[in-house]
Amino acid sequence: MRRIAILVTAALLLTGCSTTTTFDGTGARSDVGIQLFQWNWDSIASECTDVLGPAGVAWVLTSPPQEHIMGSAWWTAYQPVSYQIESRLGTREQFAAMVTTCHDAGVAVIVDAVINHMTGQDSGGTGWAGTEFGHYDYPDLYTEDDFHHCGLSDSDDITDYSSAGNVQTCELVNLADLATEKSSVQETIATYLNDLRSLGVDGFRIDAAKHMPAADVAAIVDRIDGDPYIVQEVIRTDGEPIQPEDYLGSGDVFEFGLAYQLVTWMKTGSLDSIATVGSYGFAPSEQAATFVDNHDTERNRQTLSYRDGAKYRLATMLLLASDYGSPVLYSGYAFTINDKGLPLDADGTVSDVSCVDQRDSYDDGEWVCQHRWPGVLGMVGWRSAVGSAPVHDEWSEDDAYAFGCGELGYVIFNASDAVVENDFETSLPAGDYCNVAAEGCDVVEVAADGVLSVAVPPWSAVAIHVDSRP
Repeated sequence: MRRIAILVTAALLLTGCSTTTTFDGTGARSDVGIQLFQWNWDSIASECTDVLGPAGVAWVLTSPPQEHIMGSAWWTAYQPVSYQIESRLGTREQFAAMVTTCHDAGVAVIVDAVINHMTGQDSGGTGWAGTEFGHYDYPDLYTEDDFHHCGLSDSDDITDYSSAGNVQTCELVNLADLATEKSSVQETIATYLNDLRSLGVDGFRIDAAKHMPAADVAAIVDRIDGDPYIVQEVIRTDGEPIQPEDYLGSGDVFEFGLAYQLVTWMKTGSLDSIATVGSYGFAPSEQAATFVDNHDTERNRQTLSYRDGAKYRLATMLLLASDYGSPVLYSGYAFTINDKGLPLDADGTVSDVSCVDQRDSYDDGEWVCQHRWPGVLGMVGWRSAVGSAPVHDEWSEDDAYAFGCGELGYVIFNASDAVVENDFETSLPAGDYCNVAAEGCDVVEVAADGVLSVAVPPWSAVAIHVDSRP
């Protein structure tokens, strides 16, 4: 299993700044990934070339590429009809071209792999690419014998998350649950993933990994060609029998616990808690994919989202400054109804992305493009510049927190409604620096004695590093 970035083992205290190991074969300059939710293949290719590659983003996570059910809701992409690479996001040819273009820009491509289930359509139907299917019948892939019928509830749906058997053999909201313990099912899934590998895909997000036994996931991963990067969706919930640590043998896991903590820290102003995150009982740093939100949590309101504006932006920058885990940014679109998908072109495909500037409110279907908000990509560069330099010059007062990374960088966070003004002691060389946490080059000065006298606006940050000279 290939690592996108090898990080320093998690400690109980913040002892080093971010590690920025190059991704194999792409020349990416950091360990930062980004989920481009529902972006079509042509738009991802353009973003890799114009924005992500130059910013040093290591990898992009695409939405599921396989044939899906018809309909306008966003979740239709998570109901596979076949494993053809044909969807409303583009054709197989467009997908392959996107992978090549992103690689040329130094950006790896990770695919959202929906392998726990097929559709939730009782009466079946016809998929995006014309494949006819039944709820438990998928031509050339699966028959009814390849699915679970748990018999633990009248509907066969999951009803008890305190029971591993219920969670892993019953249906998630009526989605036909694959019998992933069967060797033939594992081989069919692996054939699909290897087809994507043949197109240059570098790794996979395993969707709904929690709903498959860890041994089944491991058996499928073992059948994948080469050494792909694997990151798994295993939602951490206290008191449940299935936890992210069960899946570490197959790859990394998304650490939902940190995303929940960020909500608390933005409310309480306890930003210095990020320094002790290693004591929270989360997954090991070297196997934790960290995030502020994703396509599910922005809808169920479990985490911050674009609606939180400056708080969301500050939480994202704090995540990028932390030495715990590998950050995954998120970029999606505005919505007022959770199920609502994007406006579609006349042929039913998703339109090319057109980002709008950050503002207080958005119309449904507008591309929010959170990763382009002022300071976000600047903090990707900050993370790359400071590397694993030791943390020192820490400062904390009320709702503000600051620290330095050797002689390479310094950052100040302000989670309050008031300006924070102070003389901060740094170890940086004297001179002018661009504040990469702001738009453009907002110049600040480090004095001859290393002191940075600066006023940090409410819900904002000042971040400088040795490569951020005017």
